Amino acid sequence: MDTLKNVTLEDIQASFSLLREMKKTFATRGWFPATSGNLSIRVRPGLEIFAITSSGKDKSMDTPEDFLIIDVQGKPLTTTALKPSAETLIHTAVYESIPDCEAVFHVHTVPNNLISELYGDEGEVIFKGQELIKAFDLWEQDASISIPIVENFADIPKLAAEIKKSLKFEVPGVLIRNHGIYVWGDSDFSAKRHLEAFEFLFNYHIRLLSIQRKV
Repeated sequence: MDTLKNVTLEDIQASFSLLREMKKTFATRGWFPATSGNLSIRVRPGLEIFAITSSGKDKSMDTPEDFLIIDVQGKPLTTTALKPSAETLIHTAVYESIPDCEAVFHVHTVPNNLISELYGDEGEVIFKGQELIKAFDLWEQDASISIPIVENFADIPKLAAEIKKSLKFEVPGVLIRNHGIYVWGDSDFSAKRHLEAFEFLFNYHIRLLSIQRKV
């Protein structure tokens, strides 16, 4: 296809390799229960061509059919029986909205679900004075970060539109209530760093609330 003329097979294979390493890392941590979650990465900077995880795959397993190539509308760019993740429109909404976005990761964890439910009515959760906030390039004393929380609409186009409205350029993540978190970055490395930092903050806060209620 003409859309793929600016990328090479090596570009695609490199993208798949990066996603495979991320998938393995997150699966080891139990962040993809019951085939949930999805990952994507821009195949080459400046191009609207993306590698994304296939729908319905066990992400603790490594197979030749784990990934496929899509355009910014979420449509496969090669002839394939594979289907992109059911939530591909959320990925493309983030890429369209965040100019320097190079990778989007989505995982489901108990802590991020608990946080999204505890603060869902407020539409955001705020963390302040935590060391890990530096992972978001916030270096001032007692820095804070406010993470948006959107309702979990079953209609994916509606959910993608709500997420698009909630995006903040300075906050590389959004929680979906009782669903999971989407994070992004200007590289696969920064997206991974953001995800790990968010999950640390969620874990810490849940444990702190538990201790405080026992005291």
